[in-house]
Amino acid sequence: MPESETQKNLNRPAVRILPLAGLPEVASGDDLGALIMQAARKQGVGCAAGDVFVVAQKIVSKAEGRSVRLDSVEPSERARRWAAEFQKDPRVIELVLRESSGIVRMERGVIVARTRHGFVCANAGVDVSNTREGTALLLPEDPDGSARKLQEQLARAFGCHVGVIVSDTFGRPWREGLVNVALGVAGMSPLADYRGQRDAHGRVMQATIIAVADELAAAAGLVMGKLERMPVVIVHGVALEKGTGSGRDLIRPAERDLFR
Repeated sequence: MPESETQKNLNRPAVRILPLAGLPEVASGDDLGALIMQAARKQGVGCAAGDVFVVAQKIVSKAEGRSVRLDSVEPSERARRWAAEFQKDPRVIELVLRESSGIVRMERGVIVARTRHGFVCANAGVDVSNTREGTALLLPEDPDGSARKLQEQLARAFGCHVGVIVSDTFGRPWREGLVNVALGVAGMSPLADYRGQRDAHGRVMQATIIAVADELAAAAGLVMGKLERMPVVIVHGVALEKGTGSGRDLIRPAERDLFR
């Protein structure tokens, strides 16, 4: 007798999101993969094929030496004018301008920029929260490369295929609140394409592409929090299939972006 849809749903494994406690303060040059493995083993956390590690961008940037001392930054005249008008630190504004490949909006004290990676976000990802006083943190040079390196290390260490997402917190057009999204992706496809498949009523889906990596990053953000110092979580039970996609696959080309 064929299994009903209800039975199939009941038989699906539950998705669990487990934070890794006990990671030390990450510094430039640290082997982040080794620190994650040590924390997992100390916590007695196992790993199964298809699990996904979600790693906060901040610790990736710290390990890769992407911290900048603000007293080393000489603001341009443009940065000084903007900072004076909106009571901002001109050194931070200068870093935002340097990290931008283009400005999407620059008004009312808010800078929305396109980074060299292609991300469209506030302040080109330049951040002064959760970093040492007098410093600012930049995005990784290559978030996909960072994810690939971690994925290879963790897959070897645990002896099974895993996915890795490097996540960061972004705002969204037309929506209040911030959510975690995927910047770098390795070992998985960041998108699930349902086009051509039939829905529950037999209709052929025409446009449904799910941003799986963003959904996992957002779910992980519920556990990471902003004050809990849990920059790495493991998502169990995703039944992840191997993939070769990257975080860049999630960036909508400008010619198809109605909001730019």
